[in-house]
Amino acid sequence: MGERDDPQLGREDPQLGRDDPQLGRGIQSARAARLMELLGLSEDELCRVLDVDALMLLSGQLDHRSELPILLDLLAEASERAGSVMLRRWVRAPGPGGRPIEALLRRDFAAFEDALAALAERGFVLKGGR
Repeated sequence: MGERDDPQLGREDPQLGRDDPQLGRGIQSARAARLMELLGLSEDELCRVLDVDALMLLSGQLDHRSELPILLDLLAEASERAGSVMLRRWVRAPGPGGRPIEALLRRDFAAFEDALAALAERGFVLKGGR
């Protein structure tokens, strides 16, 4: 890991990779893979969230997708507190504003951020059907 890298892949020096397109693509691909891993997204779901096609995703041509590092930053605290297994369950569970995955898929990032805030406030709550 370089001195300008952050293990979260969401907080690198903005200049990192700017002069080296291959390095920049590698960083973006790693960020996309991290988002998929954290939330248990399929490749199709990730493409919808980032509004890219599979070829752009596979080639790492995601530099124009500013929401990728923002989403990772939003998820950083939740993943530290709850872990990725819990986040994968949470993103598909119904909550006060619906299922967080639905907000992501319709690219309603404000609603997704609200769902994350509710998770931080209430914790992860599953309602049983007794």
